[in-house]
Amino acid sequence: MSRLTRVRAEASAGWRSFVRRRTAVFFTFFFPVILIVIFGALVRTDPTGEGLFTEPPAYYVPGYLAVVVLFTPLSRMGSEVARHREGNRFEKLATTPVTRGEWLLAQTLVNAVIIGLASILILILVVALTGAEIAFSPLLVPYILIGVVCFCGVGAMLGSYTDSQDGAVAASNAIGLPLLFLSETFVSLEQLPGWFAPFVDISPLTYFARGVRAATDPAAETVTVAGLEPAVGNLLILSVLAVLAFWLGARSIPQTD
Repeated sequence: MSRLTRVRAEASAGWRSFVRRRTAVFFTFFFPVILIVIFGALVRTDPTGEGLFTEPPAYYVPGYLAVVVLFTPLSRMGSEVARHREGNRFEKLATTPVTRGEWLLAQTLVNAVIIGLASILILILVVALTGAEIAFSPLLVPYILIGVVCFCGVGAMLGSYTDSQDGAVAASNAIGLPLLFLSETFVSLEQLPGWFAPFVDISPLTYFARGVRAATDPAAETVTVAGLEPAVGNLLILSVLAVLAFWLGARSIPQTD
């Protein structure tokens, strides 16, 4: 059996497992929808006023996409790895030709399909409900895919080092929520204390947000990265971080239970 066949078989099994859990399917797509309805349509943005939502609607597009690109891999991969550990499935997996990296790649592909569909829904709702004027750049595709790879790696680490599914979900929320709001998604850097700026640069989600904003918002004030266009430069940084996170995630998955 070739590596491609093994990954495809694992991904197929992972996809069927996901669609059979109807509650998980519903809330995977419902959560970002309700977020857009509340923050984009009900609260509304106020570019001329004061407060949290003072930017034009297009500014928050990376934040809405980050909800699924960040939270879905963290919670799904964290709980999936923890569930496999509790069921001694990695010990059984070690008796097959499937490696830890191939297993993580297969799960990442499943997440990529789920999050790709959710992202399309989000973009449609953002334009329809908030009136955001955005450019549908082809770079959105690699940004979403590479973001999924990055946070699937982080989610695998969370599932490997927590002691239960509940612990993995709690850890993903504890890490995901601060990252979501402190990575230039919903809160701009100018609204944060100056001393906090170095911490913003540590977050992989920052480069996702900056790059997606540069690619989708023609009016955004973005800065070049080492002489490169912001959309390209931030994508390169995110790619390096994604490779590192995926490698660490695959290494952290136990071979035995």
